[in-house]
Amino acid sequence: MRPTWDELKSTQDALVIAIGAEKPRTLELPGVDAKGVVLAMPFLEAQNRASQANTESKLSAKGKKVVILGGGDTGSDCLGTSHRQGALEVTQVELLPSPPDERSPGNPWPQWPMTFRTSSSQEEGGHREFARRTTSLEVRDGQLVALHWIGVRAEGKGLVDVPGTESRHEVDLLIQAMGFVSPVTEALVKQLGVALDGRGAVKVDSHFQTSVPGVYSAGDADRGASLIVWAISEGREAARHVDAQLRGAPSQLPTRGRDNAFGGR
Repeated sequence: MRPTWDELKSTQDALVIAIGAEKPRTLELPGVDAKGVVLAMPFLEAQNRASQANTESKLSAKGKKVVILGGGDTGSDCLGTSHRQGALEVTQVELLPSPPDERSPGNPWPQWPMTFRTSSSQEEGGHREFARRTTSLEVRDGQLVALHWIGVRAEGKGLVDVPGTESRHEVDLLIQAMGFVSPVTEALVKQLGVALDGRGAVKVDSHFQTSVPGVYSAGDADRGASLIVWAISEGREAARHVDAQLRGAPSQLPTRGRDNAFGGR
């Protein structure tokens, strides 16, 4: 059986929490629990398990009209998977307006270039929609049958609805791939008593130690959903501080991470 957090803490000299940020951002609309509405990670995991067993996924998009909410890497993975499963049609939708083809004056180097990109999955086909906000889910006999959308535009630092742009889109399978908000922390808090920050992530000090002595955290678990390079950097730094604690002396591990590799948190 999988050990609990408190069992790990009681049997180890130090414990590092590196569980990622797996709590998804979801639609907060009636009908989100209907048949045909799924989260991205269970959808992708089901396909991985089916591939290992050489069977068809229990959440297959075969022969279905699919809508993917979210245009990031996870959404692109769902797009490619839906194509391989034999979806009838696939539409990938982003809430934000389409980015420009070139950097805008307000997005200079060395900032990450906010420009239009096409992933390898998107090159394979499917439709892409931008600046659409889902307003309601149409459910019939417990099964999702359509989405209702409205167009949005950027105004100031936010988005506003555009009157007269309402539309209905038939869908058999809705995949929510809208990103992740925080780690799954219920068991951590209950069993270890670690403190969380205002975002719901694990709160750490400058040495990656949590509010519980001997318990550390690194990567998305304390930073929130971010890039793999940050997870690598924080993992190395956390290892140095754990090493120093166990030695009772300065760590002998190489100095890398937030202070000199990426310029801080």
